[in-house]
Amino acid sequence: MTDDPTAQLHSAMPFTRLLGATAVASTPEQVRLRLDWDETRCTTAGLMHGGALMALADSAGGLCAFLNLPEGATGTATVTSATNFLRPVRSGHVEAVATPLNVGRTVIVVDTVLRDGDGRLCARVTQTQAVFR
Repeated sequence: MTDDPTAQLHSAMPFTRLLGATAVASTPEQVRLRLDWDETRCTTAGLMHGGALMALADSAGGLCAFLNLPEGATGTATVTSATNFLRPVRSGHVEAVATPLNVGRTVIVVDTVLRDGDGRLCARVTQTQAVFR
């Protein structure tokens, strides 16, 4: 196994490779993923597609939940996700920072904040992850 956190991310979640996400940090307390602006990830007027932002947040939240699995659990899956878009991403990159809000036996709730390269809040996502046993 590699020590490269992005290679580990792509191995664990192959979709993140297709998305183009990179791992900045991943601990049970905080997962940070990054997605660079690219015209192939945009809608009209050069705005990063909301689906790309949601996929980045879901990936960060899923990894955060996985890193917080209780003993005996084998995995997680998103069961609810609420996104508030607050500012468009027009260039640079966006970083998703996921932190656990509640770690329970059957569900884990994660808060993910997305900020652009200037640190401005772009979106906030709250998701509930089911715990598999």
